[in-house]
Parts: sequence; structure tokens; C-alpha cells
Amino acid sequence: MEPLISELENFKVAVNGEDLVFSYDTNAGSDVVAVDHVSFSVQRGEYVAILGRNGSGKSTLAKLVNLLEFPDEGNIHIFELDGAKDENFWSIRSHCGMVFQNPDNQIVGTTVEEDVAFGPENLSVPLPELAQRVEKALGYVGLLEKADKQPASLSGGQKQKLAIAGVLAMQPQILILDESTSMLDPKARDEFLQLVARMRMDKKITVMHITHDMHEAFLADRVIVLEHGKLMLQGTPPEVFSQVKKIQEFGLELPKWAELLCEVSALCGVEPERSAFESEEKAIEAITKILKEKKTDIPKVVLPQRAPLSEQVALRVTGLSHAYEKNGKKAIDNVNFDVRKGEILAVIGHSGSGKTTLISHLNGILRSQEGKVEVWEESQNGFISTDKNADIKKIRHHVGLLFQYPEYQLFEETVAKDIKFGPKKMGYSDEDCERLMKESIPLVGLDESVLERSPFELSGGQKRRVAFAGVLAMDPDVLILDEPAAGLDPVGQKEIFGYIQTLREKGKSIVLVSHDMDKAAMIADRILVLKKGEQVFFGTPRELFSKNTDFISMRLDRPLLMNTMLKLKKTFPYADEGEFDVKRAAVSLVFGDEEVSS
Repeated sequence: MEPLISELENFKVAVNGEDLVFSYDTNAGSDVVAVDHVSFSVQRGEYVAILGRNGSGKSTLAKLVNLLEFPDEGNIHIFELDGAKDENFWSIRSHCGMVFQNPDNQIVGTTVEEDVAFGPENLSVPLPELAQRVEKALGYVGLLEKADKQPASLSGGQKQKLAIAGVLAMQPQILILDESTSMLDPKARDEFLQLVARMRMDKKITVMHITHDMHEAFLADRVIVLEHGKLMLQGTPPEVFSQVKKIQEFGLELPKWAELLCEVSALCGVEPERSAFESEEKAIEAITKILKEKKTDIPKVVLPQRAPLSEQVALRVTGLSHAYEKNGKKAIDNVNFDVRKGEILAVIGHSGSGKTTLISHLNGILRSQEGKVEVWEESQNGFISTDKNADIKKIRHHVGLLFQYPEYQLFEETVAKDIKFGPKKMGYSDEDCERLMKESIPLVGLDESVLERSPFELSGGQKRRVAFAGVLAMDPDVLILDEPAAGLDPVGQKEIFGYIQTLREKGKSIVLVSHDMDKAAMIADRILVLKKGEQVFFGTPRELFSKNTDFISMRLDRPLLMNTMLKLKKTFPYADEGEFDVKRAAVSLVFGDEEVSS
């Protein structure tokens, strides 16, 4: 019999998995072991972060807890209910709520309100309680005013909030988050994490959070690290993250303040103490001590300076406005900016700010209602515009677009055919299509061994690389990337941003849509900020996060590294708080005083 919510207080253990094994069948005939003899437990009310690179078994483990999958071997118990017994199935499912990485995979209602009601309605929640739950959940995530809208009309971040609201309305006792903050803007992410913390405090909710964000992981009571389906590390965040070599070996990264500690320690030739990884405050104390005791004969490190921006404009937007409904509110309103040759321009802003609408204009998917989008055409020694039908095909030669979930752009029988599809449609010869394909694959970390495979047999990271290669094969001068690293593990993210840097060095211009303030500030030459469809900032990262800019009203957070550097600047005035790369920031701390004194 299902335990009542009030009775759950008697259970100390919310989840207990014993020697769990699960394999996926493949078309090749051999099974892929996703969870390999994993034993773990989660206490009631505990917050556990589950880490690991893509394909390590994190999501599969979560599905075993929620009985979306059943183990091949081993046992899973939820509040002492045996998951192997049919009579416990609905009891367990009613206690577990899961929010997936891609909200489109769990949105089923024709309106926002209906979608949130779907879960509790299936749990037989009666009226008027059902309506109260829906209203409360929508209020929690800030979508109450969208209650009668169609889910398809929402932005990607708003859809994620909708998925979260649908789970909250079911009032689960175990909340499983599968990268559910990865598509939220900084303020929305913070608000959601605060909501989760409040639920834990008020209702003793148990949280299992799959994440690639190490700062989110540090909020947890305990961290579990998986690799190739095996449980490799577990403990408190300081216990886990102080094992730097193992963390790096498992394809993970450290919080920014811990990275800075490691870089400063390496430059000064010392080993940081494990206690320094307990918190940002402890790390700052350790960095301060290291810098005050550093030797005077440390080999000087000089990092190369980034080349100045070209004066050549590759793409220009003037007075661009767009409304989806006649006489309706404008999704973007009077946007003006340019993109230089070899520049990386980051476009940031809260969910629903108009980012996707803007980039959809840049290669003519949406046509300008007001204003102009112009692209430099070398052969004409001038600009061509998207408002001319005759120029659209030329513009798409110059401007390539990679959508938010680029793996959804795959559809051909083989990887080779998929990559060559774009160049073929643009009129390139078979020989040129072959050449462009082979030139694109090493740029995204693929080799020719995958060319004859079906793109649908590949891992998530490989699919994204193939989609990326398909756009690069069209040899665009300007590449538009909509959250290209979202959902990837730290290694995958570094690879994607490495590809972007390589393309920049080849003279390509990049327009990067991102919610990651640290990545955007580190990689971008300039940043464009949108708020409710209006352009509220266009300039360098230093200018954006300076004292003279009200980035808080833009719903932005300072980059995490900058917060740490500002704290260190109180003791070391020469520290460059406007440097957003960890290695460069560490160099400014270790050698900055020499430049000041000289």
C-alpha cells in the first residue's frame, strides 16, 4: 500500500540502489552497459548532485529511480518500496518527479495551463485543488501571465520553466533534475535553485540533480561521480573537488575559484592544501597566503595578446524590429549592431528577450519587417540585404546557422551524406562537396571512420559535431551558433569553444547565443544584450561588467571568476578583475605587482 505523505517522515532513506546493472540494446547486436554494478543511497531530504561526462550513465541511473527503466540486475527501493513489484509502480512514480534537459520532450498540453495540469490530473487530484496547484506552480516559475498561451509560443527557457512547473504541481517527494537548468538565463536559474532550496526546507523534498555546472554541484550535500557506468567518487563537494587530478581524469572541471587556486598554485610552484577546496572563502585565503609568500625568482609567464578587431564589417543590422502578430508586441525592437571579420560576438539576455528571433533574421529565415540585415559580398565590394529575394541564396552562402539542438538538423542515411547535403543544395560540384566535407570534419574533432555510419547511431556529442560540420562544410563567412555547448559535459564544452576559436583564427565571424556569463565574457570580443526585445548594451565584456553599467537590471550576473577576482582585489589592487580567462587572471595576480612597481 502506498505510504501517505505524512508517513514518509518515518523513512530515513528515500532511495536505495543495490548492485544496479542496466544495458541498452544496439542495432550492432552488442549491448551497451550504461549502469555497471552501482550501489548508492540517498537520505530523505538530502540534495545529491550526480556528475559525469556525457554517456557516463547519469540519466540512466535517474530513470531507474523513477522506474522509467528497470534494472537488468540489482534492486531499487524508493521509501522502502521494492521497484521490482508491479503493485508498487504507481506509488513510486507518484513520489518521483523528473525534469528533463529538453523541455520539448515533456510538454503535452495545448496551453500552458493544461500542460501543468496534466501530471496532477493523472494522479487524480480533484478540483479545486488541481486549479490551485496549477496556479501556484505557474506563479513559482513566473509563467502565470502565460497560462492561456500555447507552449509553442514560448522561448526555450520559458519552455523549461513550464516543464518545471508541471512537475512541481505534482508535489513530488523526490525531485530528479536532469540538466534542467542548462537552458535558463542566470536570474531564472538562480530563482529556480532558490525554489528547490525552499522546497527542501519546507517539505523535506529529496533532490537528485544531474548537472555539468560545478557551482551548482557545490550547493549539494553530497556528490556522486560516474564514469563508464561505474560509481567512481562520492562524498561532500569539498571531498570530491579536492581530488583535482581525478576530477580532470573523469572529464569534469572545478568551480572557477578552485581553478584559479590551482592556476596560482602552479605558477608559484606550490601544492594547494585540500582544506582550500572547502569553499570560495577558503580558496581566497589560500591564494592570498600563496601570493604573499611567493618566491621572487618565479619564471615570468607572458601570454599572447588577442589580435585587434578588423575594421571590415561582415554583417550589419540596422533598426531591426519584428512582431509575430499584426499590431502585436514587438519581439525585437530597433536593434542595431555590426559583426566584424574574425570577431566573436556574444548575444545574451533573459529567456524570451528576443535572441532567437534576432538570429533567425541573420540569414533570412525571418524577413525584416522594419530595418535591415546586410551581409558583405566580396565580389560586389558592397553589402547585400535579406529584404531582396534575389540575394537570399547568396546570403545563405555567407551566413550559416546552427540551431539550439543541432542534432535535430540530422536526417540523412550516413554522416557523409548529411555533411554534404548543404554544399550540394548550394550548387557545389560533387568534388567540391567531398573536399568541403573532409575539410570540415577535423575542425569539429571527427575523423573519417564515422562517415559511413548512420548519424542516429552516434552519441549525443558526436551528433552535435556532425551537425556543426554540416554547417561548416557550406564554408560560411559568418557562423550563427545558438547555445552550441548546452547540455555537453565540460570536455565537450571546451571542444566546442576550441572549434570556435579555431574558426576565428581562420577569419570566420561568430555570433554566439549563450546563457553562460563566464564563457561569453571569456571568448567574446563584444557582447550584445537584449532585454524584452530591446537592445540595452553593445560593447566589450569589460565595459558590460564595469561599475558604470547596470547589468543587474539586464537580468545578468557577473561572471563567477570576476566575483572571486573582485574579492582578491581588496588585498591585491593590481589584480585584473576584468580578465575573464582563469589562466590570464592568475597571471595578473602572480605577476601584476611587478608591472605596477616597474
